[in-house]
Amino acid sequence: MSDMITADLVDLDLSADTKEAAARALAERMVALGRVTDLEGFLADVAAREAQMPTGLDGGIGIPHCRSEHVTEPTLGFGRSAAGIDFGAPDGPADLIFLIAAPAGADDAHLTILSSLARQLMNAEFTTALRSVGDASAAAALIRGDETPEATVAGAGAAQGASENSVASSAAASADDATDNTAPAAGASASAEGGSAERPFRIVAVTSCPTGIAHTYMAAESLENAGREAGVEVVVEPQGSAGFTRLDPGVIAAADGVIFAHDVPVREKERFAGKPTVDVGVKAGINRPGELITEVRGKAARGEVTAGAASGAGTPVERAGDSGEGYGTKLRKWLMSGVSYMVPFVAAGGLLIALGFAIGGYKIKSAPSVMDHFVWTQTDSWAALMFQIGAVAFGFLVPVLAGYIAYGMADRPGLVPGFVGGMIASTINAGFLGGLVAGLLAGGVVMAIQKIDIPAVLRGIMPVVVIPLISSAIVGFLMFVVVGKPIASAQKAMTDWLNGLSGSNAILLGALLGLMMCFDLGGPVNKVAYTFATAGIAVSNPSDSAMKIMAAVMAAGMVPPLAMALATTVRGKLFTETERENGKAAWVLGASFISEGAIPFAAADPLRVIPSAMVGGAITGSLSMAFSTTLRAPHGGIFVVPLIGNPFLYLIAIAVGVCVTTALVVVLKGMRKPAPGAVGAGKTDGTATAAAEAKQPVAA
Repeated sequence: MSDMITADLVDLDLSADTKEAAARALAERMVALGRVTDLEGFLADVAAREAQMPTGLDGGIGIPHCRSEHVTEPTLGFGRSAAGIDFGAPDGPADLIFLIAAPAGADDAHLTILSSLARQLMNAEFTTALRSVGDASAAAALIRGDETPEATVAGAGAAQGASENSVASSAAASADDATDNTAPAAGASASAEGGSAERPFRIVAVTSCPTGIAHTYMAAESLENAGREAGVEVVVEPQGSAGFTRLDPGVIAAADGVIFAHDVPVREKERFAGKPTVDVGVKAGINRPGELITEVRGKAARGEVTAGAASGAGTPVERAGDSGEGYGTKLRKWLMSGVSYMVPFVAAGGLLIALGFAIGGYKIKSAPSVMDHFVWTQTDSWAALMFQIGAVAFGFLVPVLAGYIAYGMADRPGLVPGFVGGMIASTINAGFLGGLVAGLLAGGVVMAIQKIDIPAVLRGIMPVVVIPLISSAIVGFLMFVVVGKPIASAQKAMTDWLNGLSGSNAILLGALLGLMMCFDLGGPVNKVAYTFATAGIAVSNPSDSAMKIMAAVMAAGMVPPLAMALATTVRGKLFTETERENGKAAWVLGASFISEGAIPFAAADPLRVIPSAMVGGAITGSLSMAFSTTLRAPHGGIFVVPLIGNPFLYLIAIAVGVCVTTALVVVLKGMRKPAPGAVGAGKTDGTATAAAEAKQPVAA
């Protein structure tokens, strides 16, 4: 640890007011010492990690971190902010900020030490000492373990017992614990001292996060501490970047419950099947360990266990969500689960239908079934075949949407009632709205059934017979008799409204859809706009207004990556070498209608890139509607231009939006002030020259 942090990497008067500025301030210190070779490239990696999940923790701690090819050796930067900086923690701003930089190929020893720091952050004495330390050298010594928290708080010159409190010692202890999984777990000694013959409740847990450096080990430490306080044995398997040591099968077999605190899939999850399980995100393991222990004990008391096929279950994003999340967050995840499974049907079916129209003309929708009439040498027969296959694929849209919304809520038991409800929605012409309602009803019904205390003798047939039977009957009754007709009427009213759009109303709708497509570049808001458009053309005979909306959505979605590609071409000095390389790929991604091609740029500089993209997308969407361009295909980018109505004006609309976004990005990036002392410091290769020429700025 002695070479990971020095006084030069400590800022006890961090003046940054945003998390981006804080990361930049600490990263500049790393650049000055040669620990980071490309400032902007490294900050882009930090921002990308931050976009996956906020790194703020309860207790005023922020731990931005990443693994990056721009890091030469594992490094820690520490900053203390008097005003506090928002890192997304539920309890407010962070005043202790650790920037953890790990090389892309960091060895296990270094990662273990970094992980031990994460564990130390759960120690209240450690964080209190950091808040009271008076100079940078003492802060670095405390973090290295050269000085104890007690000595720092008391102002003593020589630290006592440093080896007992050092991060390196914690690392060794962590490694020993991981190797000997049969050793007594947290809380075991307390129980033994009490002399009770009754063994304590036993829990095994798995923790993991996207980078596997910080949150993984902080959650492990937090769960172990909570176990000690509750008199519960807790044995944790941290699945970190340095790999993981599997828990002994005997320890798992003897466990009374399981806690998964993870943001990436649990490896070898099937080992834990058949036990009461709590499945949450990794931050819940850090912030609410006591609640998780109480929850898993409650499930054990009620006899709730996971199915034997637990290994096939998805991550928390595909499931009901973390127990600590609000209903709005859970609802978004459930809906996105359905949409994500529906989109491939939209793409395949829509493109096949569009190809059928392109080859055989719009009369092809009246062609007889290819089962009755198919001539191998006739173009119209092939066109009819493509159209009819596409129409069948489109027929799955609403059932798949409903089925996988229910799956996101209740796992596999939700599939049958979800698909049944979705098919009923299609039958009664309730459309996309009906599919949404059917999926939510199916998931809710199954979740309610699963809460009923069932005798053990019946549990084996519940997922195969009882739940599908009862839930399908209830959802079918509700869709046919109660809510189906009102939803079908609402769907028809929405369709009639779209058909009546013209003039300024249509242009405003195009601008709104363009803003949504460019707001989060493939995220939930983007998906809402895209799903709205595809739902309109997901019929055999879509209206002209629905095809205009589809055209506006695809055009706007192409703007951000194409604009970033153009900007890196015309003003390359404003971008890092990594961004210029990403710009080359963005040409292809944008032309293919893959909005995510702009994400690396938005993650590195969101305050300039995202608003610029939204302005260009809104202009393109409104122009597309004003030009009355239409599109029958739900995807394809420039490769389906022959299927677009008024294709020349459509391309003009895209070009205008791209140019506007490019101009805004170039102007906004050009207005940034150079960072003092950032140019050339610590640069060791051609990247230094590029950064110096670009005079990389401090992010706003």
